Amino acid sequence: MKTCCFTGHRIIKITPELVQRLRDTIVDMIGRGVTNFYNGGAIGFDMLCAETVIALKAEHSDIKLHMLLPCPPEEHAKRWNKAQVVKYKEILQVADSVSVLSEHYTEDCMKQRNKWLVELADCCICYCNNPRSGTGQTVRMAKDKGIDIINLFSG
Repeated sequence: MKTCCFTGHRIIKITPELVQRLRDTIVDMIGRGVTNFYNGGAIGFDMLCAETVIALKAEHSDIKLHMLLPCPPEEHAKRWNKAQVVKYKEILQVADSVSVLSEHYTEDCMKQRNKWLVELADCCICYCNNPRSGTGQTVRMAKDKGIDIINLFSG
């Protein structure tokens, strides 16, 4: 197992417990041999995951953060607030790679990005409390692929 993707809701309650569980889970994945982390670049859980991987790179220099964006950053972040855009740009600047799926936002670019994340992953760390969401759809894709899924939602 060398690769892991993240998927989660855009609106989540970020608590110290969630931050610690996420950090511990990523460290566990690193201990299992995961070196490449794939992130879809959304606000919420994706950003939290990206920031956590970036922080862990200080202790684990062999890990990589790969940002897989559904469309160009300007279009992807068009409706975000200023603080979210600033954080997004900071993440993209320090990521090990940034790939863009579509030249423009399209009706299905988010779904295609999620499919891309799962195709590249050996495991999936998620925060999913709504199976009828894009996150839920991505988790189902991961389940259909047969990869390990670790859901950090604790309702």
